[in-house]
Formats: sequence, structure tokens, C-alpha cells
Amino acid sequence: MLQRVSVISSVIRQNLMRWCVMTLGIVAAYYALLMLSLIARFGHLPNYVNVFDWWTNVIRIIESTPSISDSIAIIKDEWLLEIGYMNYDFGMGISEWSLFIVPVKVLGVTLLGALVSTNYLLLRQSSSCSGISKLEARSSGTATGIGATLMATASITLSWVVCCSTPTWVVGLAMLGLGATTALWLEPLGTWLNIMGLIILLGVCIHLARPGIANTKPMGELS
Repeated sequence: MLQRVSVISSVIRQNLMRWCVMTLGIVAAYYALLMLSLIARFGHLPNYVNVFDWWTNVIRIIESTPSISDSIAIIKDEWLLEIGYMNYDFGMGISEWSLFIVPVKVLGVTLLGALVSTNYLLLRQSSSCSGISKLEARSSGTATGIGATLMATASITLSWVVCCSTPTWVVGLAMLGLGATTALWLEPLGTWLNIMGLIILLGVCIHLARPGIANTKPMGELS
């Protein structure tokens, strides 16, 4: 296991710039896709942005909550930014839909991006040194896609007035046509989806980190 961890570390160091760009690119693309899906679904551009004092709120939660476990549970859902559409047909207006940026969720998406990027680089170098069959490469790519989809789905932070404005992953299901009551009933499964996705991505990562590929140049970079 330590040898495989060393291989993973070596591959990341050799491709550090590419790894960083891919990881951050996945995070940016993820939230851009969420926003585009809202615009496409409801046909409105966002017309308001709310910025929250996340750090001050976190300190207040820690100071006013005796239980550490309760503090963590509250902090993980604390908002940093809200971008949404306000419908002014109802008096002062009502938030019809919105995308929330939650720092803890962003960290989860960043971990997702880092693992997908790592798996891509490992698969790329494994293929270069013929250390993996086409079937195995295809299977690893598919498993990475499944793991990423599970984590990405559970990390959604959208709200919709139909779902009582709760920013959660099941709002995406409701937007696709699933009943709001059924969608909210499924909400507790989000943690398990995240765990399953993480296990799959880590499993692929460890499987691909075979000794001997760390010093192999990917195809296209061979001199």
C-alpha cells in the first residue's frame, strides 16, 4: 500500500501543473454546469447575489454551540454565496431558485476533481508503458465516471421554492420531474452516495498505482 501511495505521489509531482489545472477546472466546470442547468430549466438569468460572512458565522457557531459534533453538523451547511432568481410578482419578491456555494461542499467537489485528475494521469501513464489492457483501462475509466457521478450528485447545493427552498442534492431530482415529497425523502442518502463515490474513486486510484509507472513518460512526451 505504501508503495502505491508513493507511486501516486510521484505521478502527481511529475504532472503538478496539469494536475492543479485539471482539478480546479473540474470544480469550476461543476458549478458552471449547475448554474447553466438552472437557467435552462427555468428560462431566467440570475438577478441577485448574496454574500455571507462565512468565517464570522463559523466562529459564532463554535462559540455558541457546546457540542463539537453539533458545531460540525451546522458548519458543514453554512453558506458563503448565493446566486439566484428573485420573482417580484409576489410583493417584495420570492427566491424562485438559487445556487449556493457552501465551502465544505466545495472541498468535497475539489476532492472529487483531485481524484478524477489523479486517475486520469495514472491511467495515461499505465497505458503508455503497456501496463494495462484495453479492457482494464475501459473498466477503470467507467468506474471513475461512476464514482465521480455519485459524488457530484451528492454535492449539489441547489434550492427551488417547490422544495421549500432547501439547498440540497435532491432538488436536482425534483427538477428532473421526481415528486418533491419523494425527493426530500431520499435526501439522507446523500451521505452514502458521497461515501460510495469516494470509495470507488480511491479504489481505482490505488488499483492503477502500479510500481514501475511512476518514471514512465506518457505517450506524446517520449523523446
